[in-house]
Parts: sequence; C-alpha cells; structure tokens
Amino acid sequence: MSCAKILSPVMPRREFLLAVSAAMAIVSSGAVQAQERKLTVGVVLPLSGTFADQGQHYESGIKLYQKLHGTKVGDVTVETVVRDDQGPGSGDLSRRLTQELILRNKADIILGYSFTPNAMAAATLLTEAKKPAIIINAATSVITEKSPYFARVSFTLPQLAASLGTWAAKNNLKTAYTIVSDYAPGIDAETWFKKSFEAGGGKIVGEARTPISAMEYSPFLQRAMEAKPDLVFAFNPGGDVSVAFMKSAKERGLTKAGIKLLVTGDVVDDSMLPAIGDALDGVISALHYQVELDNPENAKFLKGYHEMYGADAMPSYRVVQAYDGMALIYKALQQTGGKTDADSLMAAIKGAKLDSPRGPIEIDPATRDIIENIYIRRGEQKNGKWSNVAFETLKAVKDPAK
Repeated sequence: MSCAKILSPVMPRREFLLAVSAAMAIVSSGAVQAQERKLTVGVVLPLSGTFADQGQHYESGIKLYQKLHGTKVGDVTVETVVRDDQGPGSGDLSRRLTQELILRNKADIILGYSFTPNAMAAATLLTEAKKPAIIINAATSVITEKSPYFARVSFTLPQLAASLGTWAAKNNLKTAYTIVSDYAPGIDAETWFKKSFEAGGGKIVGEARTPISAMEYSPFLQRAMEAKPDLVFAFNPGGDVSVAFMKSAKERGLTKAGIKLLVTGDVVDDSMLPAIGDALDGVISALHYQVELDNPENAKFLKGYHEMYGADAMPSYRVVQAYDGMALIYKALQQTGGKTDADSLMAAIKGAKLDSPRGPIEIDPATRDIIENIYIRRGEQKNGKWSNVAFETLKAVKDPAK
C-alpha cells in the first residue's frame, strides 16, 4: 500500500485560508460580544398631561448624570429607554409600560414612578419578573413593602411631615389645621404631621382633604382661617397645583391673619419660586434638597446643570432625585463588578452610600428606603429673589413609619 493512500488528503491552500479566516471571525465576534456588555434602564415618567413638567425635570437629571459621568461603568454600557405614564391615576398604563420595558426592551432595572398609584400598580409585576426598580419620587411610605425589588432614592412624606410637626411643637405652636391632597401621600403627610405635632403637645383643630388636581383652594382656606389655628399644615403634589395653592393662601390673607403656613418642601420647590413669588414670604417648609447647599457634590451638580441648561436655570429637587437614581445604578454596577442580574444588583443597592448634591445618603438595607438630611427652611428674599433659606438641619433622618 502506498504512502499516498495511507495519508489523509491535504486540504487545498485556498480552503485552508478560508477556514482559518472563518475561525478567526468567530473568535473575534465572541471577543466583541464579551466587550459590548450592556445594562438597560427602563424609565417610567409623566411626560404629558398636568404633571409633564415633573417628567422633564427627571429626564434632565438622568441626562445630566450621564453627561458628567459617561455612559459606561467598566465595560458595561448603560442605556435608557423612556416611557410616558401620563401622570397620576394611570396605574394600569404604568404597569403595562413596565411590562413592555421588561419583555420587549429587556430592561435590567426600572427607574421612575413619580406617583404612588403608578408604583403600586407595578409592584407585583416587578416581584414576578424579579426586576429591581428604583423609585424616583413616589413618597408614600408603604410602597417599598409591596415588592422586595423596590428601593427608593427620593424621600417619604412621613420624613418631611414628622420633621415639621416636631419643629412646630418645639416652637410653641399649639394648634393646627391640616389641608392635604386626598390620596395616599397626602394621607401619609396628614398622619405623620399629626403624630409628631401631638406628641409634642400640639392639637389638631380641623382638617381637609382636597382633590389631587385641585386648582381652587379658597373654600378650604376659608374654613381653616375660621378655625383660628396657630398654623396650617399643607401638602399637595407640586407643579401648577402647588402654585395655585400658594397664590390662594396669599390672596386669602392666611399669614396676615397671624396663621403660620407650614408645607412639605415639594409644595415650594425651588424651580417654582418665580411663579409663587411673594406668596413664599415666611412660609416654613421641610425638604431634603435646596440649591444653596454648600458641598462639593452640589457645586459639581450645579456647574454641570448650568452648563447644560443655562446660567439662569433653576434645578428642582426632582432633578437631583433622578441624578441620584442614576448614581445608585452606577454604584451598584461598580459593586457587582459589572454583574447585571437582579440578585447582584439588589444586594449592592441595599446599604449603598452616596455623596449626593443633597448631602450624604444611604439606602437602608432593612427597608430599602432612603436615609438623608432634612432641611427646615423659611421663605424670604435673598439677593433680590425669593428663596427657601435653610436654618436648621436634621441629619440622617429615617422614614419614621418603618
């Protein structure tokens, strides 16, 4: 038998080179896929309707964070896919959008939910899908208990309302009348203001609950003034609704009658002060952020914001919440070494600590709620403009409802 018959036939040179080229392409493709790792953030915000301005603030915060910090964490590219939930009262839509983001857009994490009903509607879906979700605003205390995949980077109404109730009682204000929007956050605010105020010896002499989108407050304010309390405590959901309330309080002469007005800080958001004007005079509020805060992170944030949106642009606390929501996602990715599975991300989110424009913040590992400073402010003119001027800081405040 000849050697030619024993040896396997030799592959022709052209076929050999093509095979090598194909093999190298497969290896190269695998390397590129390994390098092009991605985390998709599904964003659910109110971008139309009465509260569209709120959605725009959140979008500004998301864009600003990525402008200042890039779109990559290590070798992971962070991309956002944004959907419009149209504001409060659209829980079914919010749930459908969340489902779409998870199933169609393959979102690894959800960021959003400005309103409590929308967050609550998505809770069971997030649990079933095992998808982490960072609450960008919705402030009813109980939300984080509705899914183990919720974490909150904003605030809770009990944090703000209880802080004001304690302050009022300590400052010799004995009687109060409450006016709050008639939905879960308003009831939270009413409940915790009462608890803290009464614990300090104060007395509630009347209360009113108003429609969430109310624009006429004169009848409620008139009844409050007839009760002759030392103070009126108020909460409503911000935007045009809050401007309408503040202007109505000014027109009715509430403070001229010797009644102090105390509001949660979202009612007198810094970005709305040009519209509120002198109705801010003497108003006491509690909030977790204001533009005058003196810390390195706020200086960096404000510099970037003004470069991006103009020297005269005024960022609201909502911008900061969205900015910090992205910061929390980036921090979690760093902690996991780029792992994007739900268990790894949630483990990194629990107990996470960040230096924020609002000061130091931490995600409580037990409740997944935020621990942060609360600032007591007074409305007054500063450098010719109406401002919320902080005069007292309550440090590392937890949600008192948990």
